[in-house]
This record gives sequence, C-alpha cells and structure tokens, in this order.
Amino acid sequence: MMGTEILMNVTPQETRVALVENGVLMELSMERARRRGLVGNIYKGRVSRVLPGMDAAFVDIGLERAAFLHASDVAPVEREELQGGETERTEPIQRLLREGQDILVQVIKDPLGTKGARLTTYITVPSRYLVLMPGNTTVGISTRIETDTERARLKGTVEGLQAELGCSHGFIVRTAAEAAPLEALRNDMIFLVKLWQTIQQAVQKARAGSEVYMDLPLTLRILRDMVGVELEKIRIDSRETVQRVSEFAAQYVPELLDRIEHYPGERPIFDLYNVEDEIQKALERKVELKSGGYLIFDQTEAMTTIDINTGAFVGHRNLEETIFKTNLEAAQAIARQLRLRNLGGIIIVDFIDMTQEDHKRQVLRSLEKAMEKDYAKSQICDVSPLGLVEMTRKRTRESLEHLLCEPCPTCMGRGYVKSAETVCYEMFREILREARQFDARELLVLASQPVVDLLLDEESASVAQLQEFIGIPIRFQVESLYTQEQFDVVLL
Repeated sequence: MMGTEILMNVTPQETRVALVENGVLMELSMERARRRGLVGNIYKGRVSRVLPGMDAAFVDIGLERAAFLHASDVAPVEREELQGGETERTEPIQRLLREGQDILVQVIKDPLGTKGARLTTYITVPSRYLVLMPGNTTVGISTRIETDTERARLKGTVEGLQAELGCSHGFIVRTAAEAAPLEALRNDMIFLVKLWQTIQQAVQKARAGSEVYMDLPLTLRILRDMVGVELEKIRIDSRETVQRVSEFAAQYVPELLDRIEHYPGERPIFDLYNVEDEIQKALERKVELKSGGYLIFDQTEAMTTIDINTGAFVGHRNLEETIFKTNLEAAQAIARQLRLRNLGGIIIVDFIDMTQEDHKRQVLRSLEKAMEKDYAKSQICDVSPLGLVEMTRKRTRESLEHLLCEPCPTCMGRGYVKSAETVCYEMFREILREARQFDARELLVLASQPVVDLLLDEESASVAQLQEFIGIPIRFQVESLYTQEQFDVVLL
C-alpha cells in the first residue's frame, strides 16, 4: 500500500509541489519568482478610500491594485454588546478607519482576477504547533483534535505557558499539536513571541505601503502546514533546496528529516506518477470516469458548476442502479478535482436525479467523506428539491486554471466563436451599408480562410446576387492572421 508523498520540482523561475496519495496526484501548489503568493504576508498599509456604502475600505499596501478591507475584518477599538444578548456588533467602517490612516494588515486572499487582495487586521503568525494572535488573550483548539481529554490538556498547557512566560497574546493550537510534549509547545510559544517582537520593530521603521513580514517560501510552507500528515517521502530535484528544507526540518519538524531525499533521476520528477499528464487533464472541462460516465466543470466569476452524466455507462441491472453507481463514483472524483484544480467559493453539483432517498443520502455522505481529506475548509448542504448539491470551499489562492491559463484571444474567454456562416451574413450586411454610404468602383473583402471558402463555395450564389444588387464587383482575399470572426470591407 503506497502512502502520501510530496514531490518538489524547483527551477529558478518556478517552484511546483505535488501532493501524491497512493500514486494519484491530489494537489498541486505553485509559486513563480515573478508572482509569489501573498497570503499570510503582513503590510503596513495606508487607507486610501473609506466606502460607507460598502462598509469597507481600500488600503494601499504597495501593490498594483489597492487591497480590500471589509468592516468585519477590522478589529474594533472598543466592542459594544447588543442589548439583551452577548453577540458583538460590527461598527460601521467610518467609525473604525479614516482616509490617510496607517494600519497594520495581513493578506487573507490573493488578488483573484480583477479583484485586489483581501485583508484583515486580525493578525495571525503561524508556527509548527501554535498560531499567535496578537492583541488577543484567548486560546482556541483546532476542531480536528476531537478527543475531549486532549483538547482540555492542550488548553490547560497553553494557558499555563501564557502565565509562565508572561505572554499577553492569544494562541490557536494547531492539529499537529495533538500529543505534543510541553517543551515543544513552550519552544513554539517563545519563538512566536520573539518573531512578533521582530515584526513590531520592522513596523516602526517601515513606511506606509511596504511589507513588514513575508510568509515562508512554498517549499518550507508545505512542510510547516503538512505536519501531522503521514508522509512516506519528500522528494526534491534540487540539491540546494534539499539542504534548505533539511535545515528547516531539523529545527521545526525533526521527524521528517529522514524522509527528505534528493531526486537525481534523469526523468523529470513529475513524470514519476504522470503528474504532468494529470495537470493537463485538470485544465480540461471534461473529466472521464472509469465507468464510462463523465463530469463537466464550468468555472465562472460567481461560482463553479459541475454536471454529471452517465455517458457510455449503461449499467447491469436497472436505470436507478446505473444512476446511483455513476453518482457515487462522481462524488469521489469531484472531491479530488476540487483539490487538484483548487476551486473555491460557491460550487453547485448537479448529480443525476435519483428517486430513492437512501441513494441520495449515500451519495451525499460519500461526497462529505471524500472532502474530509481536504485541507481547505468546506461546507456541504443537503440535496435541494431540484436535485442540486450546494457547497462552499475556502478559497485563498487562484485556481489552477487562472494560474496556468489566460483567456483565449480568439473568443475572449467565451469558449466559442461565431460560425463561418454567421460571419458571412454579417459581412453581407456590412457590404450593403458601405455600398449605400460611399461611392466605390470595387470592394475588397479581407477575411479568414474558412469564411472565404464558404463564400466561394456554398454562398457563391448569394455573393452573385449581392454583386448584382449593389452593381459593384466584390473581390475576396484570405488574411491568415485574422480569426474566424474578423473581416474588413475595403473600398477601392
């Protein structure tokens, strides 16, 4: 039985990290030298605009686009309780911030598409076992630590360390801290307190719109965030990176040190488990299922939709059984594709309609169970009356499609172009318009090869009628650089 491996492909321009489970690619993370992710970075920003109508502000942190800060992400100076309850109320943005004010912020979402980075003033600094929360005194425990006795032990231990070290900051205890000894938690807390002091000193010297703390590079961040996962091997194709990762592991994750190895093979490291082929497949709309069914992924600005079809799968017993098996297989494939494609936000899954309530429950449970392995937080709703499953998945970085691709220059991201026939008829209307407006001895039409072929073949009778009607000869010329939708009518 194969376990979980991490493959690191490192070049001066780009770092790619693949998470492989039982020989199957499950996640891909990328970082390019020219475009590093910003999540976790801390900036000394300056409020450039306060927008009461949106209850938000734009903050200049030195990027091309101003970053977005909602009132709910601003730590208020003083909190007011609602009458008759303990729920805290978010104050209006104009009471929290003013234009020109310097403010310490942290990126919680990278710039996505046309949107700027999303910010918060609730700063957090993570380490191996703990996450430091400056300006807070509470202790939170990861929900993935389920044992009540262990949760109580960790909470008591961290609160004891806060008192012992005279620490006035709050902490979140990470999943990796389960069964961690007292000394390890103490070292982590001391490290984080010192790091925060260093950040504060940097803030004092920094000018507005500058970075004061950068999160770890991808190769080290993966090691920190994957603590607690049973890793078989960490293979890296760069000796320099192996040394850097080993030094980091020796200090923070010593149990992983003997699993780090240099990959010297002549074959590219990503060819070991056909990772490159899987990346190509993850960029396609259609995902084939082993049974013969398939999924269709459509990514839009607002949401991602997933449609399931039986395709070539005809089943063995009856229609309901065929649909049920296809949906079960689709649930597993969807969980993997969401991780691999790094899809987030609102996701709508259109399972094939099932008549039996038991089948609906089993498919939904299968999807929930498959999503439990996902490190990104997700929430799945029950099957709606229309047979749809609505879910959300936390999105912090751009999807694989947005990282690797750009809109097609021919269709501008629509996914389709006008047919040659449609372009021909548009051209006829333009010719009539030009002939009525200007005096010309002859018309020259520049168009793409498929359009000219259609004009001279199936539409030749229509062209002859048009020439007779306007009384002007029309010549056609193929322009190889034109897309199918482009054409020009030139007066001669």
